[in-house]
Amino acid sequence: MRRTLIRYKTRPEMADTNAELVAAVFAELNAAKPDGVRYLTLRLEDDTFLHFVEAASEDGSSPIPKLKAFQVFQDGIRDRCVEPPLVRAVGIVGNYRMLDET
Repeated sequence: MRRTLIRYKTRPEMADTNAELVAAVFAELNAAKPDGVRYLTLRLEDDTFLHFVEAASEDGSSPIPKLKAFQVFQDGIRDRCVEPPLVRAVGIVGNYRMLDET
């Protein structure tokens, strides 16, 4: 299982657009219902976005990048940001009923 955290800060005038693009990714995920992936996105009050992805596949790959809505979201992401995406592998230190215990 692979867990990844992506952090970036959008330009204030682009934050709502970014949130709409992220919402479209979740809509496609909800329609497609791919197995082996968990995904959470948070928006902080300063327009920083945090994406947490958990992929259960043996090789750590995720079906998310194959989604049309995700490809649209990715297009122009750097132009929407004042701080570009920073991708890091993460480990869970503590978990109280937030994540599945698999």
